[in-house]
Amino acid sequence: MKRVVLVGAGHAHAQVLKDWCTSPPAGAELWVVSPHALAPYSGMVPGWLAGLYRYEDICIDFAALTAAAGAHWVADELVALDPAHRRLTLGSGRQLDYDLLSLNVGSTLRPPPSPAVPVLALRPLGELRLRWEAALATITRIAAVRPVTVTAVGGGAAGFEALLAVRQRVRKMQPRSTVHLSLVSTGVELLPGMAPGAAGHARRTLTSLQATVQLGKRFDEALPAATDLMLWATGAESHDWQRACGLAVSAPGWIRIDRHLRSISHPEVYATGDCAAWEQPLPKAGVFAVRMGPVLSHNLCAALGTQAPVPYTPQRRVLSLLATGDRRAIASWGRWSAEGAWVWRWKDRIDRGFIERFKVTPLAAN
Repeated sequence: MKRVVLVGAGHAHAQVLKDWCTSPPAGAELWVVSPHALAPYSGMVPGWLAGLYRYEDICIDFAALTAAAGAHWVADELVALDPAHRRLTLGSGRQLDYDLLSLNVGSTLRPPPSPAVPVLALRPLGELRLRWEAALATITRIAAVRPVTVTAVGGGAAGFEALLAVRQRVRKMQPRSTVHLSLVSTGVELLPGMAPGAAGHARRTLTSLQATVQLGKRFDEALPAATDLMLWATGAESHDWQRACGLAVSAPGWIRIDRHLRSISHPEVYATGDCAAWEQPLPKAGVFAVRMGPVLSHNLCAALGTQAPVPYTPQRRVLSLLATGDRRAIASWGRWSAEGAWVWRWKDRIDRGFIERFKVTPLAAN
């Protein structure tokens, strides 16, 4: 019996589990390792921050999906990997051997310490819920007695969406409050890589809210003194264990993979999503992990001897739908862009449909 271990409750692994629910390969057992049973879908996180969704509405229930697939659930975290002996060490001290291993663990962020001001790091997603609840309690308490300032560090989609979402949530809880917005980024462009029109829509939105935008500026240690909540949304970083995991990794610590999503040094190991380094660097965006899912599922079965592997081909253009916190959204695809309430409805329909794909009935989970 071959043991296949999925580490991480990422979008690609959700697809693997969904496929195993209906067509589990013969002669294999599946294990899933993740510290959190509920895995938030990255595309819906801004809507949840804004109070437009409940947390349960934006999550894939990995424990239920694992049960429906007839797999083994392990609520734990990977802390070390020994590819020479095909062995994992978990946070509890438990060791788990594997024949095939798939890593879909996302990325993390390491904000600077700021004891005087709450700092909300927007990655890893699985740990965001408790951090956000604590930060929200603090800032709404302040907003009840004086104006508050929220600062996003990072000019990409995550920083932009989170900044507007937090404003919307605070105003919802304290309708008479005044929320000042600030965005700081080392980049010289807002929403780099997206359509110029989308960046234009974003700039106009921030201007309408009288937000302060500072591009081409490094994070200043004095910045926390001028803000009440700092949203940390800088570039994604690899987990500590990745640099010392024994697999071939890129300079930042991402696991280098081939066109079949396998480690270039250890072909029995697969990696997808943010934690992986494609031959040509890809943006750290959930849409790539979603598209990698069917390829990963197919190729794990291929490695078990049931079919030939297939290559992953990244999409040339990516549709980005950015929520602005007020049931409006900005669309970007190639050089095309749009903005409006209809874009939000489009985004909401797509996002809800994605989550719905991975829901299982209680009967199927038994």
